Amino acid sequence: MIKLAITGGIGSGKSYVARQMTELLGIPVYDSDANAKRLNEESAVIRSGLTEMVGADVYDAQGRLDRQRLAAFLFAGEENARRVNALIHPVVKDDFLRWTTEQTAPVVAIETALLAESGIDKIVDKIIRVDAPVETRISRAMQRDGVTREKVLERMARQQEYPNPDIIINNV
Repeated sequence: MIKLAITGGIGSGKSYVARQMTELLGIPVYDSDANAKRLNEESAVIRSGLTEMVGADVYDAQGRLDRQRLAAFLFAGEENARRVNALIHPVVKDDFLRWTTEQTAPVVAIETALLAESGIDKIVDKIIRVDAPVETRISRAMQRDGVTREKVLERMARQQEYPNPDIIINNV
């Protein structure tokens, strides 16, 4: 089985490329963002770690993650973000590897913005980076997320662009 990674910064068009790969080529794609959200609530490892780091009230009485509380913790300092990522990334990576064992297609892919930071770059065969002009990316993210230009620029500043992809798709 060939494993591909689809990466790129916020608003670059990763999700669009991933959908096209599935719809046109039949390649199953693991959405790391969606699965991380699921795992934040389902994984005992993540639940325990976040509770220890952020506090017991990071999950509500129904066991749902308080995303605003977690975001406040993350943005309170770079060390907080590093610790949370160090907790979540290995669980997502393991879940992706488990997911690949359930697939029958000869090629699978993972869509992820944080490729090197998560270690996913070490377990895939080829890396596809999706690029788009900065102003296009800003506009897309503002429209999609309903946030200010400044918030998008903050997010962009925290993302590392993968330096040596096998393929670059310019998505304008």
